[in-house]
Amino acid sequence: MQNLNFPKFSFRFKSSENKISIFDEIRKKFIILQPEEWVRQHCVHYLMEVKKYPKPLINVEKELTVNNLKKRYDIVIFNTDGSIHLIVECKAPSVPISQSTFDQIARYNLTLDAAFLMVTNGINHYYCQMDFEEERYTFLRDLPSYYPNPSTL
Repeated sequence: MQNLNFPKFSFRFKSSENKISIFDEIRKKFIILQPEEWVRQHCVHYLMEVKKYPKPLINVEKELTVNNLKKRYDIVIFNTDGSIHLIVECKAPSVPISQSTFDQIARYNLTLDAAFLMVTNGINHYYCQMDFEEERYTFLRDLPSYYPNPSTL
């Protein structure tokens, strides 16, 4: 698989029927290794190991309904109160990040109301903070690291 613009992480792999799978720490199972999955797994490890988000607050590949259409988000990080802190949209490294990628995650956020958004293809990463009053997002240099709200502990 292609080298990505993430730190080096340790992954578990297995091979069966000429297919390589990677172990997903969140879903607790092996997933067939496709380019987008390679990006998603790097991003999950980045969020856990670098940004220190606790594993129990991370959710991967779940269905949501947007405008009566069933969609699947890549990664969501919850706050301890159950609200959504971050949505991540992952693309394969060969897929350029475009306005349509931001439109996609913005549509998801109409339903999820996350404070932060991340879009990545493993090579380029974009981070945004939502401004709900102005109905826009502001680009950031990086995501904030995990910092629990003391009032919810």
